[in-house]
Amino acid sequence: MAGEPQDDCLFCKIVDGSVPATIVRETETTVAFRDINPQAPTHVLVIPKAHHKDAAALAAEAPGVAADVLRETQAVADEEKLESYRIVFNTGGGAGQTVWHAHAHVLGGRGLAWPPG
Repeated sequence: MAGEPQDDCLFCKIVDGSVPATIVRETETTVAFRDINPQAPTHVLVIPKAHHKDAAALAAEAPGVAADVLRETQAVADEEKLESYRIVFNTGGGAGQTVWHAHAHVLGGRGLAWPPG
């Protein structure tokens, strides 16, 4: 069910503390932590604490929490002193989503070419 923790979800396990992560920020509705395979000098994931399978589901099921995730991307960028940065939501396997829990990648600290990929 949307919003409920999933036993097989890595990010739900980070939220409940059963899987360690380098947490950089936490709010009532979100957790931000360093990516274990960084693609830029700053690579932080911002996730909702509640389980939603991807960004589209999060926006449809909990738009207020989706706004919280976006607000936290700015807070991460501010704390990391990023003058510019990229926010990426991969939605679906073809777009590179590998963990089926909505999450935003905050990438910065180097030039980021366009188009990506």
